[in-house]
Amino acid sequence: MRAPAPPLEIVILAAGQGRRMASALPKVLHTLAGRPLLAHVLDTASALAPRAIHVVYGHGGERVREAFAHARVNWVLQAEQRGTGDAVRCALAGLADDSVALVLLGDVPLISKDTLETLRARAVAGPALLTFEAHRENQYGRIVRDAQGRVVRIVEWRDADLAQRALREVNSGVLAAPVACLREWIPRLSSANAQGELYLTDVIALAVADGLPVATASPARSSEVEGVNSRADLAALERAFQEQQAAALMASGAQLMDPRRFDVRGTLITGRDVWIDVNCLFEGRVEIADDVRIGAHCIIRDSRIARGARIEPHTLIDGAEVGPGCVVGPFARLRPGAVLDDHARVGNFVEVKGARIGAGTKINHLSYIGDATIGQGVNIGAGVITCNYDGARKHRTTIGDHAFIGSDSQLVAPVEIGAGATIGAGSTITKDAPAGELTLSRAAQKTVSGWQRPSKPARADKE
Repeated sequence: MRAPAPPLEIVILAAGQGRRMASALPKVLHTLAGRPLLAHVLDTASALAPRAIHVVYGHGGERVREAFAHARVNWVLQAEQRGTGDAVRCALAGLADDSVALVLLGDVPLISKDTLETLRARAVAGPALLTFEAHRENQYGRIVRDAQGRVVRIVEWRDADLAQRALREVNSGVLAAPVACLREWIPRLSSANAQGELYLTDVIALAVADGLPVATASPARSSEVEGVNSRADLAALERAFQEQQAAALMASGAQLMDPRRFDVRGTLITGRDVWIDVNCLFEGRVEIADDVRIGAHCIIRDSRIARGARIEPHTLIDGAEVGPGCVVGPFARLRPGAVLDDHARVGNFVEVKGARIGAGTKINHLSYIGDATIGQGVNIGAGVITCNYDGARKHRTTIGDHAFIGSDSQLVAPVEIGAGATIGAGSTITKDAPAGELTLSRAAQKTVSGWQRPSKPARADKE
């Protein structure tokens, strides 16, 4: 019978300053897919169900802690950045000897749960390293093996000779090892190296000296172990992340017209036969049902789009619900609290906020509908405004089924328009309008004879 795996504790190194980012913001707070780098690492760490997660912080540490004030982690201060070995030394006091420690990097955001589970399983009798084959020039530490192919040590780039720098197997910086072993090795680390730091990687040579085997594992994708040291690195990882999201969505039945021009900053759930044109951005949690079509250059945030709806180009949807068969846009804006029932239409340059739009109702162009309840089959003409704010409080407008609101009308809330009522074009309605009747308010048309439009004074010639 196989013995149970030892408990897992995770140490995330997040104390680096990130000078090459040229930013006052701590590196781990720079965002990928709309979330801090460290948030991605914490999500993956949590998915491994560890006994505890320890985050070593230093540069800009209070900002990091504030950004993750509700995270279930143990914060460990590294007051001086004296290397990765020193960072793990700071965390050791909080780790239990019966655990395996998994060391992750706060600026390597795309590491996967599957890769880490493989690495963890190999760190039983001794340390396990996550290594990969470098296909381009880099300054990662080199893995040195003996004639039998066994790992004997890691040589950091600055300390490596030309032959060692030519080695293609490199260290990712991710390591797993029994805590009891780390407690023996960390005090034996030396800063006698090119950077004058305590290298965590030196524990590999110490393990070999103690007769312990060193295991290795490799990631499924190179992007898993790519870190962020510059804004160019961050941009490259952003695209790698988005390509992964695009591939998963297409595998589930969505059609992306160009996966390279597509961005998710949150969670996007799509049904089958969803069609998404180029340059669309999805933020927060977005749910899109079957047979929805989304035109180019749309932004959809924290919203639900029901089956068969059509979102025309250049539309912004934020905190809204779009019912089945609805048509929204182009150039429309649905703000938080907007709810469209089935087959409603919201057209170009229409803004809807905090309003329910009934089934089959049409608001086709150039209108603002805020804080309103609109029934079924209503026709809202161009330029209609629900005047919902009196300078201190918001008020609601109610429009009954099958009413007709003429163009360029203002409905001054609180006001109710009865079912089947008609509001004449150009009216300002300040009182309730009865059902089934025509209501309008207009000044009598007249002509003022002899009136002249003001003209600009003649401009004197320059001398």
